[in-house]
Amino acid sequence: MMANSENSVLVIIDVQQKLAQAMPQGVHERLNKQINILLTAAKVLSIPVIVTEQYPKGLGPTEADLQNNLPVGTKTIEKTCFSCLQSEDFRFQLAATHRQQVILVGMETHICVLQTALALKAENYNVHVAEDGVCSRSKSNQYNAIQRMRHAGVIISNVESILFEWLGDASHAEFKTLAKLIV
Repeated sequence: MMANSENSVLVIIDVQQKLAQAMPQGVHERLNKQINILLTAAKVLSIPVIVTEQYPKGLGPTEADLQNNLPVGTKTIEKTCFSCLQSEDFRFQLAATHRQQVILVGMETHICVLQTALALKAENYNVHVAEDGVCSRSKSNQYNAIQRMRHAGVIISNVESILFEWLGDASHAEFKTLAKLIV
């Protein structure tokens, strides 16, 4: 199943300052760039965005460059559970979107992204993970999580594919604007 802008919600999981500092050199900068592409497209295409923070007292707030690109009125959900679906606030915000397709990005792939993806899949959501929009401290942990999600029926995609699936056609009114995001 392809990503559909009218049925998608973008979920940004735990891209926080102190957690980002623990990533290998250059990883969190690349991650933020990729997530910002989807964030910009989500704003232009009116796709809802949900942001979570894992124990922000210890791991800090969401990275500033992502915060500055969030749609107006986006509320960040603070949590301690690893699966976002265990958070009542997350469940409420997701249900309020009335959308069944969840696009996941964030960190860490093998913990919060994995557990969220599997839980959403178990509740019959159509789950997409942008492989270039997630990261872990360890490449082997990330690879293992991607394989587990794929085996469970989660769609493993990438930022560029999701963007162009949201657009659907070069004649889309926002095609020229959003195609420029891919460099």
